[in-house]
Amino acid sequence: MANSAQARKRARQADKRRSRNQAQRSEMRTHIKRVIKQIAAGSKEGAEEAYKQAVPAIDSAVSKGLVHKNKAARHKSRLNVQIKAM
Repeated sequence: MANSAQARKRARQADKRRSRNQAQRSEMRTHIKRVIKQIAAGSKEGAEEAYKQAVPAIDSAVSKGLVHKNKAARHKSRLNVQIKAM
């Protein structure tokens, strides 16, 4: 447990940042799962629409430093390949 005032404040800040990051990361993952669900259902139009909504969410996570840009590019590329293959 933090003893000094500075350490207590840093613990509060870390907790606040952690919860914010978890929420934003969860939102990104949810968008990716929606695309995968549409692909599994065989709905190309639904998958394309979900993909259009997922791309800004993924890019937003990159700009906020939640995921590396290469990881985001990999996700977008793999989803797009699966949609094109339908």
